[in-house]
Amino acid sequence: MNSTIEDTRTEELEQVLSAAATAADPWAATPARNRAAALRAIADHLDGAADTLIDLGTRETFLPEARLRGELKRTTFQLRLFAEVLDDGSYQDIRIDTADEQWPMGAPRPDLRRVLEPVGPVLVFAASNFPFAFSGAGGDTAAALAAGCPVILKAHPGHPELSVATAVVIQAALRDADAPSGLYSVIFGLDAGRAALVDPRVQAGSFTGSIAAGRALFDLANARETPIPFFAEMGSVNPTFVTRAAAHARGADIASGFFASMTASSGQLCTKPGVLVVPEDMLVHLRSQTPPPPSPLLNDGIQEGYVRSLQELVSHPGVAPLLGGEKAFSDPPEATLLVTSIGDVLGDPSGLLAERFGPAALVVTYQDEGDLLRLARVLEGQLTASIHGEDDDDVQDLIRELAKRAGRLLWNQWPTGVSVTYAQHHGGPYPATTQAGTTSVGTAAILRFLRPVAYQGFPQSRLPGVLRDDAPTPVQRMLNGKLVSA
Repeated sequence: MNSTIEDTRTEELEQVLSAAATAADPWAATPARNRAAALRAIADHLDGAADTLIDLGTRETFLPEARLRGELKRTTFQLRLFAEVLDDGSYQDIRIDTADEQWPMGAPRPDLRRVLEPVGPVLVFAASNFPFAFSGAGGDTAAALAAGCPVILKAHPGHPELSVATAVVIQAALRDADAPSGLYSVIFGLDAGRAALVDPRVQAGSFTGSIAAGRALFDLANARETPIPFFAEMGSVNPTFVTRAAAHARGADIASGFFASMTASSGQLCTKPGVLVVPEDMLVHLRSQTPPPPSPLLNDGIQEGYVRSLQELVSHPGVAPLLGGEKAFSDPPEATLLVTSIGDVLGDPSGLLAERFGPAALVVTYQDEGDLLRLARVLEGQLTASIHGEDDDDVQDLIRELAKRAGRLLWNQWPTGVSVTYAQHHGGPYPATTQAGTTSVGTAAILRFLRPVAYQGFPQSRLPGVLRDDAPTPVQRMLNGKLVSA
């Protein structure tokens, strides 16, 4: 689908930035219940426009209708879940210490009241592989709006028409909710994205994509005169370790589960299990898998990058074909498994444990189960790491090692299909992300776009409403070290 949308011009970008800056204070001051109503309005409007949006999405991304409908459902659920977070109010992490002349520190304690407040306009770089859930109305957009921050979306070139259509729906919903003008805008083009990122009115940025692009933007955000937080999700091979006992007990089931997870969405998921570590006798189960019909990748750039990275892997002297291969480099590509030994990986971890964004994975065989821990120790930061084992397997050291290197650990499950929940963590040490302490999925994502402010010695009339003794809305607070609802 050829788009006629042009890159955002300098004067247009100035209007967007000015409008976002103007909307920041009014939106931050908008009561949480009103912001919640706006999020629900966006969800309702997106549901109402589903057929139009999904038709655009299928034409621009090659993703099937069923996948896009599921993704849109996830997106509107996410918006409504953040609305519930605002209704609850505990996200503000309110802490109140009343004045205490007898404070045992050795000096009187002043009256201190701490709350999380919005950082200001946020620049969100949309993802290619999730045109809804990590793009126009995705997790960072929902989290930033919930936090009280205006959003400027840098559209992905893989789905520009859908980005415009989604923006029209979101802006209409915000008008219906009486939200400030300029609260949500969309811009196009790499130059516009870079210019926005270094503009002093933008106070935070987020990104989902490649290591090269994410690192370049992260460096740009940190090179500003006043650096800003930049939350980049970049690369992960999501290793899966299979113990001998698990392979013996259910090797066929593990192989089929792995192959289904690895080929989901043609391998274009950030949580795709790209490395499977197994005893040699499990190879027979992996060779017997039936590849799904090849599907086009999201766009020409991803196809070219996938072929290039797969060619590098295939040419490695320690790597051999295991399944597929005849049409591995075709457009669309056939699912492919390659195999190597744990010794080869330990000898060249950076060459063999790189992400391949597409329907390919590397199977690593081992003889000694003790080598699993050695392999874990050479891993870079990951979004996920999985173990398939039996209850009496001695894997506690492996679990502890993987916990140092991944943001989410899984036991006898597969990492694709990231659930939007309260306890979810979708992040990990570099290069999986640039901010291992934050998540892009789940309700904790709101914390990306808030910062703590403590008010000391203020009279009640000068405090934000939620910090007053007679707060207008009951909310969970920590009062003198004890959780209360008031």
